[in-house]
Amino acid sequence: MDRELAELLEPGEGREELSGAPGLPGSCLAGNRLSLDVYPDGCCRLLRLFAGRPGEVMRVEFLRLSTNDPFLGTTLSILPHLGNIRSLVLKGGHARDEFGSCLCGSLTSLPPAMGNLSCLTHLDLSFNSLSTLPSCILHLPSLRVLLLSHNRLVALPEDFGSLSKLTFFSAMKNQLRDLPRSIGELAVLQDLDLSENSLEFLPEEVGNLHNCTELDLSGNCLSSIPDSLANLKSLRRLHLHSNLLGTVPASLASLPSLSRLDLQNNCLRAVPPEIQTLPCVHLRGNPLGEAEPSSQPDESSARGLRRLFLPSGENSFTVTSEGCKVVLACGIHFYFPPGSASDPLQIHFQTLAPDPRWVKLRHHDVLLSRVLELQPHGVRFHQEVQIWMPCAFPQTLHQREVVVRTFSGQSWSDLTTRVEQQRKSKKHVAHCSVLHFSWFLVVSRLVQNECKVPSEGTLLFSSVDPNIKVTFPPGVTEEPRSVRLQVLPVSAEEIQELTADAGCRASSLLCLSQDSLMDFLQPVRIQLPLPPGLTGLNLDWSRLHLLHGDLEGQTWDDITSQVVLEFTHLYAVFEVTHFSWYWLWYSTKSYIGGIARKVYERLRLHQVNFIALQRRKDPEQVLLQCIPKHKVDPVLKKLQDRYRGPEPSDVVEMFEGEQFFAAFERGISIDMERPDCVDGRLSFIFYSHLKNMKEIYVTSPVDRKGQAVKGQVSFYRGRVPENIPEDASRRRKGPDSLWLATLPIKLPRLKPHLSDSPGPLNGFSFPPLSLGSAESGYLTQGNLLSIARRLGPDWQSIGLNLGLSYQQIERIGYNNREDLDKQILDMLFSWAQQNSGDPGCVGRLITALRDSGRQDIAEEVETILELGRQKYRDSIHRLGLEPGTSTQDSAAAAP
Repeated sequence: MDRELAELLEPGEGREELSGAPGLPGSCLAGNRLSLDVYPDGCCRLLRLFAGRPGEVMRVEFLRLSTNDPFLGTTLSILPHLGNIRSLVLKGGHARDEFGSCLCGSLTSLPPAMGNLSCLTHLDLSFNSLSTLPSCILHLPSLRVLLLSHNRLVALPEDFGSLSKLTFFSAMKNQLRDLPRSIGELAVLQDLDLSENSLEFLPEEVGNLHNCTELDLSGNCLSSIPDSLANLKSLRRLHLHSNLLGTVPASLASLPSLSRLDLQNNCLRAVPPEIQTLPCVHLRGNPLGEAEPSSQPDESSARGLRRLFLPSGENSFTVTSEGCKVVLACGIHFYFPPGSASDPLQIHFQTLAPDPRWVKLRHHDVLLSRVLELQPHGVRFHQEVQIWMPCAFPQTLHQREVVVRTFSGQSWSDLTTRVEQQRKSKKHVAHCSVLHFSWFLVVSRLVQNECKVPSEGTLLFSSVDPNIKVTFPPGVTEEPRSVRLQVLPVSAEEIQELTADAGCRASSLLCLSQDSLMDFLQPVRIQLPLPPGLTGLNLDWSRLHLLHGDLEGQTWDDITSQVVLEFTHLYAVFEVTHFSWYWLWYSTKSYIGGIARKVYERLRLHQVNFIALQRRKDPEQVLLQCIPKHKVDPVLKKLQDRYRGPEPSDVVEMFEGEQFFAAFERGISIDMERPDCVDGRLSFIFYSHLKNMKEIYVTSPVDRKGQAVKGQVSFYRGRVPENIPEDASRRRKGPDSLWLATLPIKLPRLKPHLSDSPGPLNGFSFPPLSLGSAESGYLTQGNLLSIARRLGPDWQSIGLNLGLSYQQIERIGYNNREDLDKQILDMLFSWAQQNSGDPGCVGRLITALRDSGRQDIAEEVETILELGRQKYRDSIHRLGLEPGTSTQDSAAAAP
């Protein structure tokens, strides 16, 4: 035993201390297995155990150690003595740095004597600091499995082929630039993983791996692959995605056992027809058919074609059988190839603001353009017409893909799309080809990976996170079916911010869907990476929750107890028979479903409220703010000491990235000295984080002593109509309205509140009236004026719920079309006069307010009535008029 080992063991340390007491080294030894990588001092435990019970240690066949251990160097010296060892794991990655990344182990070499371990068949040296392969490994005569992933290898030795019994070799995530020719001598090799290296070419000898069933070369710098790969007759899965391949040999189509050929995210401009027709080929992310990066047909391909440049205001053009190129003023381009239309055809077009009532974005979609409508609908062209649509392209769209979405009259579907940057303007355009016209818009969606699942099974993984894999076993389905996989990465910081829990973490959100209504016949195996900062070694199983959500994400159920969860060093694996949303959470909370739902709603928030508030000390200063619907009440409560003003708008559906504008109408203008004021209007940009807020200084263009100032602010989508404010109210009723919401703005100093004006007001004069009775409580005229001040645009629905006919509501709106206050007063007091003698009318008013969503005013009315009833009861009691009270008691009680 070496000197360091002798110094480590204190003199007199009794062997009874090593006899297997709980927590001591003896308890680590289980038969012929010794798993010490789970202990921070695993190497020290092995040294002590070897000193106390060397015979038992010599019989160990399976040994696991962490290379993040400070005693690793001393421990390596005793490994050559373990002549019976069959499996040796010396892995790093058990510790993490301050950013949550795995720390590689300190292993840089192995003792030469380890080449004498004649029984060693499995060697795992992953997550270490090896820059060269230790020479002793090439002398291991029985080695079958060699794992070297996550090291720093730049090359393999020339005689690497001497490992003649090797069946599995993984050097994933290294820095390999080339391979030795001797790699072709690994005659029994079945699984070769060289993904995420720097390989630029492959030797022809790779074609000699006749027993290889899976070859993973993804994530390298390969620009070509040798034809000899067609000799791998046993090959089932060939992964070549994320390389620089410009072409692939057609001979790959002759591989008899091939079930997956992954060519995604390369530079393929042309693929041999034999390859394209393979059912197992995946080609997404390649510029197929694209000759130039330019988005427009070049002059040679369009020579002789008529070119049309349509100015603003024109909405049609004619296409003949000769074809043409068309450029619209808004930047949209068309290319009609010759023969696309047999007879002259007039095309009508218009661009529309997206209406959330019929443009239904899917979860986590981002709108990037307006809606383009092309007519006539349904006319089929003889050749595909190419369309280029300008689109917004924020930098936040990483790990997403852009598609043109078209509407068939029944549903929206996505078209094959390329995003290109115009050379001159540097603007982005979305390019697609269609055979018929309809409605089109550009959206960004989560990257969608899909495949066809045959009866013999297959493998699907995410191109966003290749560590997310779905394995379909043989017999999983009788008929082939299409499955889709989408992943939404969620950072640990985002989860902690949304949950306000520093210890809460979650994996990426996984969505699985299929085109079949039937569940799978066999369980489908899903691999999810553990939440950031976790490994299979530091995992507390009691804190881990696997959540299942429906396809709308409205509910999240904890299914941890319903599935069998398996854990590796980096992954969680489970099996399901049906597809939906899956989310892996790590939290101290016993019930996590509600928290996940709140986080999910924040991740896909599309609904907002507008509020307009005035400063109490300076009512000319108005705060406009766009906030999430669930934050309206907290924001108002926070600002109520400094601000007051109109009620918030109704909830408005908006799209992420969408622009909206505020226009001031009817007597209100904005201080022209503000640099962000253009023609009396301010522009806002809506983002998903909803942090936009501007303070508007409102000034009056008239003499404030001679005329009261009033007005409203209206929010619009897209470009502000040029003729606002004159026709704003009329345009708001159209089906293609740009209007979002209107909030009234009043300046209290210049115009008294409705509740302060019991007499004539704005041309209205009502006789005194009260609703209700003494026993049930009264609503006075002053109460009604106070209610009217708060109704706002809801007055129409309240009037309908009170029993007014639709024609009455329309007539009130038309007669008072210039003033919202007059509309409200006319409706409310007209109804009150008609029902003043009905003791139950107050109850109907409360019900109408509730049915119209104005629970706040309904509660206020009930409070007023309760105060009235209480005053009535107090007066009855004071006068002694309660039932059963004698006249003498009444006289005594009288003042």
